[in-house]
Amino acid sequence: MFTRSRADVPTVEWGGGTSERLLTAKDNMGFAVAHTVVRAGSESRLQYRNHLEACYCISGSGEVEDTDGTVYPITPGTIYVLDEHDPHILRGGKDEDLVLVSVFNPAITGEERHTLSEDGFSSY
Repeated sequence: MFTRSRADVPTVEWGGGTSERLLTAKDNMGFAVAHTVVRAGSESRLQYRNHLEACYCISGSGEVEDTDGTVYPITPGTIYVLDEHDPHILRGGKDEDLVLVSVFNPAITGEERHTLSEDGFSSY
């Protein structure tokens, strides 16, 4: 057993916000956990080709849009699940950051960073 605090891990800038990777592949759990902040007013076109991801909102607001154009509001207590390596557009709230607990399977290394562009989905 072990414990770890956000203060114990570096803050990673991923393009549309920040991520503190609390649990990564080196911890040998088979999944990873991150504290993710999506900046207010940001829009990020994302896809995880090598990982499945679930994100649980703990504060703030925002939205996620699928490739069919369906927009899902995200508020505290909402989880969104990318169970098919889904490309998606993640947006922070208009006036507030969206704060998520993100879980990845298999685990990320913790060094990954997105390369955001307007013409495609950033992936790793």
